[in-house]
Amino acid sequence: MNREKIVFCWSGGKDSALALNRVLNDDRYEVVSLLTTCNEHFQRVSMHGVRLELLDAQAAAIGLPLEKIFISQRSSNDEYQQKMSARLLAHKARGVTACAFGDIFLEDLKKWRDDDLAKVGMRGIYPIWKVDSRELIREFFALKFGTVICCANDAYLGEDFVGRCIDKEFIRTLPASVDPCGENGEFHSFAFAGPVFQSPVKFTVGEKIYRPVEVTYPSDFSSAYVCPTTGPRATKGFWFCDLLPA
Repeated sequence: MNREKIVFCWSGGKDSALALNRVLNDDRYEVVSLLTTCNEHFQRVSMHGVRLELLDAQAAAIGLPLEKIFISQRSSNDEYQQKMSARLLAHKARGVTACAFGDIFLEDLKKWRDDDLAKVGMRGIYPIWKVDSRELIREFFALKFGTVICCANDAYLGEDFVGRCIDKEFIRTLPASVDPCGENGEFHSFAFAGPVFQSPVKFTVGEKIYRPVEVTYPSDFSSAYVCPTTGPRATKGFWFCDLLPA
């Protein structure tokens, strides 16, 4: 049976790991590469703030090639779309027909992705789309994934949440307004253990850093998802936990 060749948009976080696990266990697909958007100025994973050394360590533990798409600090949606389209067209020339994502329920984000993919003649695959967040968390625990919070939006969570591993106590202490998977942009995570990894990614927890919105995201790049307007108050900045390679 010929499997469909796809690329996977890898953020390095919990939902991305859950979605990748489903794809890797689906005989219909062959993942040829991971794609990750990185901030060229900070030399870190966009939105998550994770060091590129740890991103490389994740890919090595997964056992898949990793391609980094670098965007400028003041990137716009146009820059992102142009660079992503160029990378996807190169894959399409090698027989890749689709790109997979770990999105759960943001309809406008999915439409934005699908519209961009259609321009290059590809389609989107969403392995955990419309799965209830509480069900995904149960799956996360059942599969024994290990994930640490690397970034928190201050409209929802404070400094005390970054650097914590996602466990049942973490979920229990989340405010009622926060989605258990952080799908509205409340928090981002770094996956370091679980069935997609051949061995755990080793790291240590470093200092906690607060960055205002205008420093972290000085342009309109994905602004609707970086700073959601559905929270209890406007986003002023983000707490990051600097994760260090061990």
